[in-house]
Amino acid sequence: MKEYMVEKPYQCDTCGESFTCSADITRHKCIPKAEKPYCCDVCGESFTSSGNLTRHKHIHTGEKPYWCDICGKSFSQNNHLTQHKRIHTGKKPYHCGICGKSFSQSSYLTKHRYTHTGEKPYHCEICGKSFTCSSHLTGHKRIHTGDMPYHCDICGKVFSENSH
Repeated sequence: MKEYMVEKPYQCDTCGESFTCSADITRHKCIPKAEKPYCCDVCGESFTSSGNLTRHKHIHTGEKPYWCDICGKSFSQNNHLTQHKRIHTGKKPYHCGICGKSFSQSSYLTKHRYTHTGEKPYHCEICGKSFTCSSHLTGHKRIHTGDMPYHCDICGKVFSENSH
């Protein structure tokens, strides 16, 4: 069965919910926690509607009801399918107003803009070093904590980064 797809390019980086226009995501981010009465019993994330909670729970149950009619890959959330389909179509609807470069996801454009602004919004609370990407901050924090989550099956050594 082929389902009707509405483009929802604006995705909340906190809960993953997607929206058709930027005003809707801005409004969503302003909703106080108290006004999100539908709470996930697995992780505690709260939502404004039971439908959003149901979609979120697919992450925990492993259910993937949204499938790509081109390659058959399945997804737990419709917005993930929408993003995936851009691999096949080559669609890049997010454009940098400064240099014109295009991106398939709004989050890629947001990160790209930092190259123009020099902004580094992710700060280490221990040493003050700043980063353009939250994952870079996460990796950096391992310097302070000594966390070595990556294990080599060949030599048995552990590493703070997956690239070794």
